[in-house]
Amino acid sequence: MTAAADGRTSTGRTKRSRTDAVYEHLREQLMSGRYAPRTRLREDAIAHELQVSRTPVRTALFMLRADGLIDNDEYGYRVVMPDLHHLTELYELRVTIEMRGVQRTTERELAGYDFAMLNAELDRWRDLQQAPPSPTPQFVMDDERFHVTLCRAAGNEALVEALESVNHRIRAVRMYDYVTEDRITATIDEHLAIGDLIVAGHLEQAKTALGEHIGDSMDTVMERATRAITNMVTRGVL
Repeated sequence: MTAAADGRTSTGRTKRSRTDAVYEHLREQLMSGRYAPRTRLREDAIAHELQVSRTPVRTALFMLRADGLIDNDEYGYRVVMPDLHHLTELYELRVTIEMRGVQRTTERELAGYDFAMLNAELDRWRDLQQAPPSPTPQFVMDDERFHVTLCRAAGNEALVEALESVNHRIRAVRMYDYVTEDRITATIDEHLAIGDLIVAGHLEQAKTALGEHIGDSMDTVMERATRAITNMVTRGVL
C-alpha cells in the first residue's frame, strides 16, 4: 500500500476501497496467527506500516471489533485469542436449538411453520449457487442468516433468540470456516439440501443432514483455529 493510494483526496468509493484493503489485510494477519494474543494494535503504527492515513485504519479496526477478532478498552484495541474451550458445548447447544426448530414442522397446529419464509431464503441460496461468492470470513453472516431463518420459520422467537445468542458467541471462531472456495460451495449446497428436505416433509433426513452440516463446520473451524494458535506458538508470539 502506498500513500498515493491512500484515498485522502479521492472519491468516497476510493476511500471505502482503501478501508476494505486495510481491513482484509489485518483480518488475514489476525486469523493466520501472526499477532500475539492481547497485542495492542495502534492506529499510527498500522497506518505507517501500510502507508495509509489513520482514517481507514480506524474504520478497519472498528469492523474487526464487530467481527470479534479484537476487543478494546480505555487503552485501545487488543488481539483476541481464538476461544476453543467451550466451542464443542456451544455447537451442541446450537444443534439442539436447530433440531427443535425442524421438529416443529410436524406440529402444524402449534407452530404454523412459515414455508413461504423458508422458500424465499432458499431462492436466495439458489442464486448464490449459480454465482458463488469469493471466499471471505464475512460469509459467516450469510450462513447465520440461513440458520436463523430456518429457526424463525418454525414460529418460536425464543428459539431464534437462543440461536442468535449462540451465534454471537462462536462467530469469531466460525469465521475460520469460510476462507476457501470448497467450504463456500459446500455450505451453499448443504443449505439447499437441508431446506429442500424440510419443504418436502422428509424431516428425519433433514435433521440428519443438518447435524452433519453443523458437525463438518465445527471440524473445519477447530482445525483451522488450532492451526492459527500453533502458528502463534511456532512464531514465538504465544
